[in-house]
Amino acid sequence: MVEDEDAPIFAIAVAAELAGMHPQTLRQYDRIGLVVPGRTRGGSRRYSARNIVQLREVARLSADGMSLPAIARLLDLEDEVRMLRRRVVDLEGALRAERENRPGVRVFAAGASGVVPVPSGRRIRRSTDIVLWRPGGRGEG
Repeated sequence: MVEDEDAPIFAIAVAAELAGMHPQTLRQYDRIGLVVPGRTRGGSRRYSARNIVQLREVARLSADGMSLPAIARLLDLEDEVRMLRRRVVDLEGALRAERENRPGVRVFAAGASGVVPVPSGRRIRRSTDIVLWRPGGRGEG
């Protein structure tokens, strides 16, 4: 319908027509906090595409016998899920960026020449050689 579904663009008469409701019903839903539109600087209601979808859902659920308080709770939960999904996407992006931009985890292994760094994700083959260490001397195998 609209590119930004949260943009408050529809006047109450248009929103009512799109939702198949009377404008007074939309005012009532706003008063009770069921579907709350944005406001212009002058205080006029402006409905978003998401508000229109919510109004249609309210009409459907109400016709199915669900109470307005139950519908309000359902809409609140849907908003919370939407917000949490956005947060998960943001956190996944931040984690991906962190993994791509960090200098790499330093992993070390003991080698014949001493402790050596190992590139992240690489496995070192274990040696079964016995090495004799003497202070001030070189190891022998």
